[in-house]
Parts: sequence; C-alpha cells; structure tokens
Amino acid sequence: MKIVHLADTHLGLSAFNRVDPETGMNLREQLIYDNFLAAIDRIIALRPDAVVHAGDLFHQVKPKTRAYTTALDALARLQDAGIPVLMVAGNHSMAKTRYTASPFEVLERGGSRASDLYVAHNNRYRRVELDDAVFHLIPNMLLSEGYRTAFEGIEFSPGTNVLVTHGLASILKDRRLHTVAEHELDATILSDRFDYIALGHFHGQVQVADNAWYSGSLEHCNYGEITEVKGGLAVDLETGEVGHIDLPHTPMIGLGRINCDGLSAREVVDGILEAADATGKKTYQAICQITLDGIRRETLRSLDQKALVEIRNRMLDLKLQVIATDDPSRIFYGDSLVGLDYISEFERFVEREHLAPGEEEYVKRTGTAVLRSVIARHKEGESAAE
Repeated sequence: MKIVHLADTHLGLSAFNRVDPETGMNLREQLIYDNFLAAIDRIIALRPDAVVHAGDLFHQVKPKTRAYTTALDALARLQDAGIPVLMVAGNHSMAKTRYTASPFEVLERGGSRASDLYVAHNNRYRRVELDDAVFHLIPNMLLSEGYRTAFEGIEFSPGTNVLVTHGLASILKDRRLHTVAEHELDATILSDRFDYIALGHFHGQVQVADNAWYSGSLEHCNYGEITEVKGGLAVDLETGEVGHIDLPHTPMIGLGRINCDGLSAREVVDGILEAADATGKKTYQAICQITLDGIRRETLRSLDQKALVEIRNRMLDLKLQVIATDDPSRIFYGDSLVGLDYISEFERFVEREHLAPGEEEYVKRTGTAVLRSVIARHKEGESAAE
C-alpha cells in the first residue's frame, strides 16, 4: 500500500494585513486555501491508496466558513478519485472542553461521501482497516496521559500497522512550539512495532526514528521556519521507502544580509532595494526577510519607509530582521508591529483557544500581568538608552 502523509495545513490562518482585491479576504488566508486545493490535485495525480493527515487541518477549533468549504472541496476531490482519507485532530483544531463541538463533526456529516473519511477526535482512539493495513489513529489528547491509555489499548494486526498521531516527539523536546495542549510523545509510544508512524505538530519535515516521520506543514507559518522544507511525504508501506513530495505553497525567501556598519539610512534602503531586485519575480506574493546586521537604532528609525512601498506591495510581506549595534539580540521590525496593542492581542488569542471559563480567566489574568511587566521593563530600557 502507498500513502501520502500530510499534516499542519492550518486552513484559516491569516496574516500580514493584505487583502485579496477579488474576494476581499485576507490575502495570506486566500493563498493558503488556493495552495491547499492545488496540492490535493497534485496528490490525486500520484494515485496513492490513501491520504493520511496527522493533525491541524484547521487553524482554529471553530473554523471559518471558507476553511470548512475548502476542506469539504478537497475531500470531495479525493473521494471522487477513490482515495480514502484518514486524519486526527491536532491541538489547534481539537475541542478543549466538553461544551465545544469538534469541527470534524461537520466533515463527518457531509453525506454519503463521508464513507471514505476516517477521523479520530474528541480524545478517542480509532482503529481503521484498509486493505491489508491497520491504521491506529490517536488524536491530540486533552491530557498527556491520554496517549499512553490509547497506546496500551491498541490491538496490533499481524500485517501492516500504521500509527497516526499529533504531538512533539521527545527527541525534539527542545523545539517546543509552546502552544496550547502541546504534548510530548515518549519513545515507548513511538514503538518499532509500527511499520510507519505519521506525525503532525512539528512544522519541519524530519525523520525522528527509523519508522517515524513528521511531514511538516504545507506552508511557512512563521519566520522561524524559513529554512524548513515544506510539502508532504510519499510512503510505500511494503518497502518502507519514504520520499519528499513538493507541493504548492507560498514561498518564504531570505534576501540575505546587509552589513550596515557605517551606512546611512539612505544606503541601507538602497541595499534592501538592490537585494529585492536581484531576486526578481520570485518575490511576487512571497514572504521575504532581509537581515540588517550592525545597524544603529537611530539609523533604523530613519529608514525611508515610503521608498520600500513598491517592493512591499509586490511581496506578501517584507520583514527586516535587525541585529542592532547596541543590542546583540535579534528583533523584528516592520509596519505590522507599529501601534500593536499586545494586551488586546493576547486576550483575543486566549479567547480563540476556547478554554474552560475558569482556565480562560486565569490565563488572561496571569498572561496580561506578565506582558505588562515585560512592556514596562522594555520602556524603561528604551528611555535609558535615549
């Protein structure tokens, strides 16, 4: 049996305050939908026996309408092609309280087509037999011990066994994403009794055991992923061969580094423009980053932002990564951060996670107290520097 392993598609993710003039939708969000459907068409052309999605199909537990319709469109295309789909809930799209319905209930009730869709959610393990293979689906659990309970209840098939789950392998514990309900998967659960383990949550495409792989996310979800390979994995369960699949996604491009020592603000801007022009058409609707090494803060504040408007308009985003002479730590500088109300943004983030009422109040109270303390210390440092 040959399968395609995907994960972390995060349908509904939006960013960069750019609007698609045709749909009025956030452009970043629109591109993710378009790329996802194009990726599905490319997968169908490969004619796999099944598609496995290892979590975080949606970016939110209460997906946007367009996220739902895009997912349903993709499932319809796969099912028209006779390709069954197996998926688990990830931490972004799992119901975190008993009062919140799982978004996968909508997909499962999609009519007769749903007969080729197998989903594990609501903290429940699911066993699925397809041809000569058994798929053991363990969704992102509300509590970390839920993985152990599910694993201990597995009845292994004498044939091919595939584990599909969502979490952070213990070997990658230093690469935590620090998101809600992020759980560590210990080495015992990632057992060599499985012929293949399809993992989701970590956004890089990486092998963590002889039989265990993260397919990675389809898209670059933040600038920290600029060096990571994006796409899917083609897996031959009979031979154990695993290969990368290049799938459509919004490119993230590093425009290099400018040594800003002794440069004026005008010269720095000219360097940014030259780096963008050297990359040419590749920057169109791309997410771009350039490093300003050794720039003085007064020079940074004097950069002519109007001179960068043209290249910013052809890009999806341009991020200036700053290594200031008076601060060895890296900071990001961009228009998207100007005037940002961090307290309100944090509170909105907590609300989107749909925690239990008592937990939400505690996280908001504790988190905002920490944020206010950090902001106050930062302002004191800025004042002292000036």
